[in-house]
Amino acid sequence: MVATTPTHDIHTFNDNGAWCWFQDERALIDPATNTLMIGSVAAAEGPGGDERSGNIELAVTDLASGSTEIVVLHEQLEVDDHNDPALWIRPDGRYLAMYTKHKTDDQQRWRISTRPHDATQWGPEHTFDWTELTGGRGATYSNLHYLADEDRLYAFVRAINDDPSILISDDHGETFRYGGKLFTRPKIGYVNGYTRYASNGTDRIDLITTDHHPRNYDNSIYHGYIRGGSLHRSEGTVVDSSVLDPEAPSQVELTTVLATGTVLTDSPLTHAWTTDIRQGKDSQSGQIAAVLTARANDEPENSNFSDHRFVYARHDGAAWQVFPLAKAGANLLPHEEDYTGLASIDPYDLDSLYLSAPIDPRDGAELAHHEIFHGRTSDGGATWEWTPITEDSGADNLRPIVVPGDPTTLAVTWFRGSMTASQHYDCRVVGIVSQRP
Repeated sequence: MVATTPTHDIHTFNDNGAWCWFQDERALIDPATNTLMIGSVAAAEGPGGDERSGNIELAVTDLASGSTEIVVLHEQLEVDDHNDPALWIRPDGRYLAMYTKHKTDDQQRWRISTRPHDATQWGPEHTFDWTELTGGRGATYSNLHYLADEDRLYAFVRAINDDPSILISDDHGETFRYGGKLFTRPKIGYVNGYTRYASNGTDRIDLITTDHHPRNYDNSIYHGYIRGGSLHRSEGTVVDSSVLDPEAPSQVELTTVLATGTVLTDSPLTHAWTTDIRQGKDSQSGQIAAVLTARANDEPENSNFSDHRFVYARHDGAAWQVFPLAKAGANLLPHEEDYTGLASIDPYDLDSLYLSAPIDPRDGAELAHHEIFHGRTSDGGATWEWTPITEDSGADNLRPIVVPGDPTTLAVTWFRGSMTASQHYDCRVVGIVSQRP
């Protein structure tokens, strides 16, 4: 098996790749074959150059031997990390991968593997055309969530009015049809709410979302969940009795998790953004964890992008508790005021997460590059103990993912290298893998 030692040996899964963070699952473990699959998008700056640029790729690793095969799902689709594929294991063991361009066309694309538990061979590419619904303004992102009680697959896409929109499949992804809009409001700036999702695979999909893009609006963060075809607030109040229709409420009708202007330590937090959400092991308990980012010390507004903060939010079954987590540092890219290194919650342990930051969360020391740290809490998120996963790196370590699929295997992947834009980066997909205690 690809294994980690106490010094965290790091394995390279793909020598050219990166991803955005509004698609899921971006990586999966299939426990039936002990296989790790990581989706990414190759760029011209990396190995392979222009010939590989824009490839939608899947790194398929046999965890027993450590061998990896790179499978190309679509050659030279478009070089943009927003095009990263979302992955799902069907009940018959075959895989589904769905991906889009970044608002440059209206095609939702997907492929299904030809054999169960084999990610090396795929069937033809299928498409859903959003054009009549979007007016040709493009679609972005793919999020695949299956509810076994309904035997229905939901695909959440940023599409109509740049709102979270829904495709549904009742044949495990063979075909999709339009299902409706999740929520909507008049658009301000670039797009509407940025939404992250988490499903228990049975009967519930949780989500957190923003008002708009944080560069255009001083966002708060909201939470709701889908169950029984309805959209609920955190405490269970129904705000939309049918998510599968074109009409939708505003996200402000959901439960506010982090209101703009909230002070957790030394400064009001503003222009918040969604980073990650996961459900507890017992989905009936209502335990949910989320990581958010926000600006601190941005006074006057839009004058300071050098002090972002990670925030940890925990729903204990009754209410949301919100805690400061760590400093996230300055904006990652000059033209993206609110990009950070991001964080990922362990899907099998809400008390554990991994984050990327240029500031050591143990002592606040500034670092030469973004490093990966493991955080653990024993009091629901109020305090944290930190362990470095990477140290003294020669390049940035960005956007970690704690990979779901097998609760016995801990796999954490991220990409390492230089990034100057979502379309320009020279990064390797790397990570650590070990057996859980």
